[in-house]
Amino acid sequence: MFTKYDVIVVGGGHAGCEAAHAAAHMGSSVLLVTMNMNTIAQMSCNPAMGGVAKGQIVREIDALGGMSGIIADRSMIQFRMLNRSKGPAMWSPRTQNDRMKFAEEWRIALEQTPNVDFWQEMVSSILVKNGKAAGVRTAMGIEIEADSVVLTNGTFLNGIIHIGEKQFGGGRTAERPAKGITEQLVGLGFEAGRMKTGTPPRVDGRSLDYSVMEEQEGDEKPSKFSFLPETSPPANQRSCHITYTNPEVHSILETGFDRSPMFNGRIQGVGPRYCPSIEDKINRFAERDRHQIFVEPEGWNTVEVYVNGFSTSLPEEVQYKALKKIKGFEQVKMFRPGYAIEYDYFPPTQLSLTLETRLIENLYFAGQINGTTGYEEAACQGLIAGINAHNKIHGKSAFTLSRSEAYIGVLIDDLINKGTEEPYRMFTSRAEFRILLRQDNADLRLTKKGYQLGLASESRLQLMQEKDDAVDRLISELNDERVDQTVNDKLEELGSSTITQKIPLISLLKRPEINIRQLLSLSDHLTRYTSKYSEEILDQSEIQIKYHSYIQKEEELARKMSSLDKVKIHTTFDYEGISSLSAEGKEKLKKVRPETLGQASRISGVSPADISIIMVHIGR
Repeated sequence: MFTKYDVIVVGGGHAGCEAAHAAAHMGSSVLLVTMNMNTIAQMSCNPAMGGVAKGQIVREIDALGGMSGIIADRSMIQFRMLNRSKGPAMWSPRTQNDRMKFAEEWRIALEQTPNVDFWQEMVSSILVKNGKAAGVRTAMGIEIEADSVVLTNGTFLNGIIHIGEKQFGGGRTAERPAKGITEQLVGLGFEAGRMKTGTPPRVDGRSLDYSVMEEQEGDEKPSKFSFLPETSPPANQRSCHITYTNPEVHSILETGFDRSPMFNGRIQGVGPRYCPSIEDKINRFAERDRHQIFVEPEGWNTVEVYVNGFSTSLPEEVQYKALKKIKGFEQVKMFRPGYAIEYDYFPPTQLSLTLETRLIENLYFAGQINGTTGYEEAACQGLIAGINAHNKIHGKSAFTLSRSEAYIGVLIDDLINKGTEEPYRMFTSRAEFRILLRQDNADLRLTKKGYQLGLASESRLQLMQEKDDAVDRLISELNDERVDQTVNDKLEELGSSTITQKIPLISLLKRPEINIRQLLSLSDHLTRYTSKYSEEILDQSEIQIKYHSYIQKEEELARKMSSLDKVKIHTTFDYEGISSLSAEGKEKLKKVRPETLGQASRISGVSPADISIIMVHIGR
């Protein structure tokens, strides 16, 4: 019935889709096994992609040749560039998406990818032979062989849904949990834990009064995620709205606290710190008399609305009473209540930087199984796992990204070296090289790597090269231009100091109060640049000119840090035999088994003194 596959991907969420697409596009035969073919790429939580730091990840996935950016563009109903008032290292693209269209576009993309087969059923265990993953066994007892397996189980592993005092098995609402895999892996020596996440109620948009809410429109000149011209910014956009809770809402919610699984001990898993439930917000921030609620449409052709900021596991009648006291929600009709879900995960310190498990060869973990939260974090892990599953079985080199190359590299490095005891979410503050890792230059950083992998197309590489050449050309031309005192009137209008002699035009752009479009309007002959170069080239050139010294400093720091990453540590290195290592350092090093001195230096609990000692022993 089944031939042997190169790669089996278990789970059809964001991680599974990217893993299947990547491995198949690179030439592997892939079987995507999912419990429900109708929920492939389901947006289980909010109908949006990107956001702070997450948007950078989506652009990195796209630059490497992944699909999340393209799918998000094809299904977007609104685009916003967040943090435009801050420096470009903080700019983060975000799309509001049509939930059904997003899933449909992903399924179409996978069905149109040669080498991808599908099977709808639950996987109950992994086939393991001689310490290697060799396929999967399904709930019906079917054994399907493969050279490698990628697990992307999301919230389904022994998932339990909580609504007030009610609890029942489920990986998502109306979907059953996956059983058997955790028990088998624990039996093989893996460490497992429990986490929890939550989701808010969905309501009928026809029952809301938007006139009393704050409208949140998309950008006036919207952009998009993908660097490819095959997608385009939206011609039309749908607005979101903002409203707030109030003391009356809080009082009603508090009446259900005694029946809340969060407070009565029924939930043992750790929840996301940065996306707390509404009852958690009220409990932790008792001094606040209101909390922001984002009212997000679920698509172009549906009245269903996602109540962002109101995640809860309180009894459904308490949820409903509280919702009715929110401004604009007085006549609200609820489609389905919010709930909390508790599920198994495996601490990611058990993986290598390729996301292959250290206990079982050719077995990879990606997504929430590693303790992360969010579509974007899952998708980039799926991409890296799919790439490495393909490369490993075809005798090719492992593919990893460093912390100075990508947010994807930061995320995986954090997971492997520090682990996580709560759902991990990416932030710009986690990246020490965030001036280098901007959303606008993801293609310049990563497209060549994607092309070398066989994932990014030659046309994509050519577009990136044309962009790079155009930026260099514009910077050179601006550097050759000179301006004199004839521009002083314009400078005064811009609130900038006048000049007393002819100076290079480029020096004016380094002034914080002048942007490149203002610069090119200083005289008539400069306006030719705005028609000669695209908006993207103008923006990229401005960033490289304004932040040149900061970029240089970070590049130099990255070079210094990368020198430690070039010092390899053998997997059999005897930490136990070095008495001068700290007890905590020795314990962490034995557990993580770092591949390089740089990786060892980033392990929580390993001191600089420990690194110096290891360096001496490696030298010996």
